[in-house]
Amino acid sequence: MDDAKVPLRKLLEALLFVAWEPLSLKRLAEVTGAEKRDIAAVLAEMQADFAEAGFQLAEIAGGWQFLTDKELAPYIEKLYNPRSQQLSKAALETLAIVAYHQPVTRLEIDNIRQVKSDAVLGKLLEKSLVKEVGRLESPGRPILYGTTREFLAAFDLKTLSDLPELPEQEEPNELSLFGGAEDFGV
Repeated sequence: MDDAKVPLRKLLEALLFVAWEPLSLKRLAEVTGAEKRDIAAVLAEMQADFAEAGFQLAEIAGGWQFLTDKELAPYIEKLYNPRSQQLSKAALETLAIVAYHQPVTRLEIDNIRQVKSDAVLGKLLEKSLVKEVGRLESPGRPILYGTTREFLAAFDLKTLSDLPELPEQEEPNELSLFGGAEDFGV
């Protein structure tokens, strides 16, 4: 690099502009040679400055990334006319199971969904929304699945703790599986 000192903000703006994934403070410090606290201060300033722009600086998936304003999505889609990247109901269901129960095996996913999930799980792996995170210490050593940074970024989450709470579910009893007690003269 040239001996001339590049202003930190200018450097961070350029790095975040070209990054295809969120950049952590650690990574930004490695690339710029600046202290994490200095980077954090500049990022906070940038976040405030871009708050009313057509794009924002967002802290997601353990890092920082420029994102377009959500309300502008229909216009951006018109410009780029993207092929639909929406997930099927089965894929969303499977992804939710992985997100809330990770690490989880394919068999556990199948038991919760009550259908085979091989194909759907394969698609989620292709899209890098889930990944293999290990193997269960049991006979057959089944693969354990978990979510990825791409999952966090796709759903605009900083961490898994930002997932919405699951609603409380009643424990089903034998009668409720087939209808109310009144249906059985009880």
